[in-house]
Amino acid sequence: MKNVSIAPSLLCGDPLNVKQDVEMVNGSVAGWLHIDVMDGVFVPNIAIGFPTLKALAPISTKPLDVHLMIVNPEKWVGLLADSGTTMMTVHYEVCPHLHRLVQQIHHAGMKAGVALNPATPVSVLEDIIGDVNMVLLMSVNPGFGGQKFIENTYAKCERLRRLIADSGSHALIEVDGGVNGETGPRLAAHGVDILVSGSYVFKSDEPQKTIASLKEACETMSL
Repeated sequence: MKNVSIAPSLLCGDPLNVKQDVEMVNGSVAGWLHIDVMDGVFVPNIAIGFPTLKALAPISTKPLDVHLMIVNPEKWVGLLADSGTTMMTVHYEVCPHLHRLVQQIHHAGMKAGVALNPATPVSVLEDIIGDVNMVLLMSVNPGFGGQKFIENTYAKCERLRRLIADSGSHALIEVDGGVNGETGPRLAAHGVDILVSGSYVFKSDEPQKTIASLKEACETMSL
């Protein structure tokens, strides 16, 4: 049994009580605080802006897992580093010079993650997998919370796990979208290290207990 981290997604929290939501996560067994930044260009929605990120960063006791669903993410490396971001994740689909950006993220003192949309195969990472700290597989189409989980994600996790093993990479596998008490343990059984959970956590009557039970169930099933 290995450690499986839960990363509650602030996107699904209460926008009028962001501080309260961050403090809830602080008091839980979550391993990360997942923050989605959306620009309304790469995805059809606008969410958590950089001023909000800078304001909430000092009150979070969990490492910040910042998922940029935006074009031109290279413009914000310095700002995210200054805000205390631990993991800066960018989308493969918007990065023509991905290797350069991964190096910039590392030089700024952050860990580098690469996200893949549901239709993007893991094979595109063959030449970069040894340089990244994490691969985020989207198990829904990015842009909105509360979507139905895409079943092909399980097979995709297995392909990614083989790629990581064959390359000697130490990259973690993260999955985002539709993670709940049913899909979470199954993903853990397919080798996932970090599970982003939004609606399932924040719409729960007792979110801290939900985080704890999800973590326990996933670790019981972990590969």
